[in-house]
Amino acid sequence: MSMNTKHWTAQIDRMPGNASFRAYGTVTVAHAGITPKLERTLLQDKSFDLRLELKLETSSEVALQVETEKFVEYKLPGDSNVTGVSIFYQGKLLHHIDEVLITH
Repeated sequence: MSMNTKHWTAQIDRMPGNASFRAYGTVTVAHAGITPKLERTLLQDKSFDLRLELKLETSSEVALQVETEKFVEYKLPGDSNVTGVSIFYQGKLLHHIDEVLITH
């Protein structure tokens, strides 16, 4: 299954009292009852490149059967030194973010 995504961004926030890292983007899902989630993979390399897995959770509730764009975010509080993010879907590289925004 191919996955349409866009607007991937990674950001380190170093503002006092709000230190965090987040990666986010937009995922097109088959219908409104699907919720995309980003999870840290168990396998991480020794670099500062973070590996995330995109997972789709399907609700049992009735939903419109129309393609829908949904926001997805991974957030980790605290100091971060991430230099890039690799996002995988079903074990295959979906997208790589090599430019991390830093907010001071």
